[in-house]
Amino acid sequence: MNKIFILLIVLLNSLSCFAEDEEKLPPLDPAYMGVHGMVLMNKSSTIYASHLPLAHKPHNVQLIYKLEVKDFPLIQTVRDADLVTVKPDKFNLQRLMRGEKLTINADVYLGHFAQDGMVVYEDMKLTFSKLLYVREMNDLVPASKMQEYDTITLRKNNRIYVHKITQTPSYDHILHVDLEAGCLTKFMTSTLVPKETELQYKFINCGTMKPLYFESEGFENPLSK
Repeated sequence: MNKIFILLIVLLNSLSCFAEDEEKLPPLDPAYMGVHGMVLMNKSSTIYASHLPLAHKPHNVQLIYKLEVKDFPLIQTVRDADLVTVKPDKFNLQRLMRGEKLTINADVYLGHFAQDGMVVYEDMKLTFSKLLYVREMNDLVPASKMQEYDTITLRKNNRIYVHKITQTPSYDHILHVDLEAGCLTKFMTSTLVPKETELQYKFINCGTMKPLYFESEGFENPLSK
């Protein structure tokens, strides 16, 4: 009887601590409510979603999530296509920015959903299971030939490199590397917005590389205002 009583006290204390943690979360900023387009990327059978950033709220965030995907046709689509994007139902991006596990209905497109892409799946449930990277694009530094990347360590020597978007002109670049040697996270390029091939060359001696995403169009307009 005493053991049951002690277990009940422990359980109630745990629930109380959990409730207190939940209460500490600040309210969601309604300015981040919107349709947040994503690009889907893969490494083997793992699917990642990267938010397509823009200059202003609610889209001024670089964010990468691991998806929980059990639909093999979706995995195959992302593997085989050059570009797969999703147009989710409206939701508050801050839910992902603070690391929630979230399931959202989304239309899946071959190509860019806002640039004549073709719908291949409608109202597909996408489960965002793990936050890997988030960066709010506030106080952006001026564009420079000195490029800087953030790193996401997945396991052992597997890392994702993410270009830190600057003021215009800039670009969005993400790639996966199975490291065999150290990679530079800051390096010089020939222009402010180099070609993807030049950027890949900077990582070519690091190990086995897989380009995930590159986009420079859409970053011509000022990102700092």
